[in-house]
Amino acid sequence: MTTRATKASIEWRITLVLMAAIAVWLIRSHALPREEIQLNQSISQQTAVQLSHEPPDADGVESRQVLAGIDVFLSQRQDLLRGKRCGLITNTSAVTRDGVLTMDALFADETINLTALFAPEHGLREEYQTSRVGDGFDSEKKVPIYSLYGESLKPTKEQLRRIDMLIFDIQDVGVRFFTYISTLCLAMEAAAASNVEFVVLDRPNPLGGLVVEGPVLANEFRSFVGCHPIPTRHGMTIGELALLFNDRFLPTPVKLHVVQMSSWTRDMWFDDTELPWRKPSPGIYTLDTAIAYGATCFFEGTNLSEGRGTDTPFQIVGAPWGNGELLAESLNSLALPGVEFEPTEFTPKGSKHKGRKCKGVSLRVTDRDKYRCVLTGVAMLYAIHQLWPSKFRWTGGNFIDLLAGTDELRKLVNAGAEPREIIARRQAATDEFQRIRRRYLLYGVEDSS
Repeated sequence: MTTRATKASIEWRITLVLMAAIAVWLIRSHALPREEIQLNQSISQQTAVQLSHEPPDADGVESRQVLAGIDVFLSQRQDLLRGKRCGLITNTSAVTRDGVLTMDALFADETINLTALFAPEHGLREEYQTSRVGDGFDSEKKVPIYSLYGESLKPTKEQLRRIDMLIFDIQDVGVRFFTYISTLCLAMEAAAASNVEFVVLDRPNPLGGLVVEGPVLANEFRSFVGCHPIPTRHGMTIGELALLFNDRFLPTPVKLHVVQMSSWTRDMWFDDTELPWRKPSPGIYTLDTAIAYGATCFFEGTNLSEGRGTDTPFQIVGAPWGNGELLAESLNSLALPGVEFEPTEFTPKGSKHKGRKCKGVSLRVTDRDKYRCVLTGVAMLYAIHQLWPSKFRWTGGNFIDLLAGTDELRKLVNAGAEPREIIARRQAATDEFQRIRRRYLLYGVEDSS
């Protein structure tokens, strides 16, 4: 009996060990990697992503109209602000689908207690080109207007003392050196430090959300035109960037709410959405300007005019010593995807070479989906340096390094490296960013870079 009982006991213990081993294997085989577990916990604890739904039309059929975050908020998510004293970071680029300014729509809602406005670079109504902007007061709405491009680049503790929640609604243009995403990140940092909640009303990336290109910013080149290590063209919406910043870069995460758009997909350019376009800044007049900007903004770090002071800023580049025919021929011989160049002459009324005839090229995008703005900009720098090495200059204490997020672009252009080689040098970091960014995408994960 004792031997039989002992044998049974041993067999039972073996069975228990086997069951435990199988259970461990099942858990491990179906579990997320440790990094993913930590990330998911982080997002659930630090952010509250507000998912939007398609509102039905009069016949009860779901509408496929693209709605910006402000439209979804006004129809579905006003509960977010109930009982809160709110500040709004915005400018006149932020409008509803019906063209009403976000600030006017929120002030018109008596259930929302809007106590302050915050203005990014160029001011609340985009009346300033490059100068620093001071604080003001809206006499009609009887609230202060605090500048985030003046003495401080982010809200101060005193400004946030009577605010429970900061709301962000500004139209971005899809590239790192456009400063509104720096304002977003700095405002999130300030809100976290003051225990203020943060709401992002999401908007389309006007360049779509498929393509990622350009060098990832190196930390030693962080500035207001590049706040964190992301590529030049990031392929993310402002809400997706907020999730990324909050999880990876902020010293202390803010309590974040992202009000998603409705019916936006990553393959949409801005004009596919049928939302009203309002220029995001004084120099970005049209969607065509925004598309060219990712290529030609690099010329802000050179002695060539990028077309400021003309009717087509960022769509033309030239200098008094240039030759449009020669430059267009050189650039077109590179067979860049989705873009062609034509000779042009222009006389800026302001900015670089004011009042002087400039000769150069206009950029014409022929296939938006194939066009790569960063490759195009690098090729333009390369061609001009090759043609006029004694006249071409980097300016502003090598401001180009801050725009590029690295000094490698400047050094390789100086060395005569070809455009595709320059892009390839930092492609591995860009590919790694694409892998990382997938965790924060709210509208699918398709890529076509």
